[in-house]
Amino acid sequence: MSQEQNSGQGGTRTIVLDLAVAAIIFALGALIAWDSHRLGSSWGADGPQTGYFPFYIGLITCLCGAAVFVQGLVKLSTDRSVFVTHEQLKQVLVILVPSTVYVLGVQLFGIYLSSAIFIGLFMRVAGHYSWLRSVVVGAGVSASSFVMFEIWFKIPLPKGPLESLLGY
Repeated sequence: MSQEQNSGQGGTRTIVLDLAVAAIIFALGALIAWDSHRLGSSWGADGPQTGYFPFYIGLITCLCGAAVFVQGLVKLSTDRSVFVTHEQLKQVLVILVPSTVYVLGVQLFGIYLSSAIFIGLFMRVAGHYSWLRSVVVGAGVSASSFVMFEIWFKIPLPKGPLESLLGY
């Protein structure tokens, strides 16, 4: 479907996201310019100070963000194209949310336990596999990864409390 065909459906308009991204780019440029000015952004007796070049990069970034924002404001009343429909966003979130939780789980519980849970639940919820198959595959992939990386290749990966109980 093209953007014009999507415009009749509910969803987030492209121009709204353009404005939001332009504001974020401007804010990042302002942060760079401010911090570079704090470090010293002028020309010293021995040449440019530490923040000289980053300061001007930050200013250029601000100008670009402002230009995109103004372009967005000009098109705000006429551009009705939809960037993503609610159904498309739902499909993205089905992958994004569990993946984000997985990354946090690796930090808290280690990669092996988090991977087993992630694979098993993802197979069950998104793939509609049976609980038995989901648990067996999740545990099998995680166990084979453990053997391959920790025992055979001697490559330590992030571990959690379960691996500590096993002496690794």
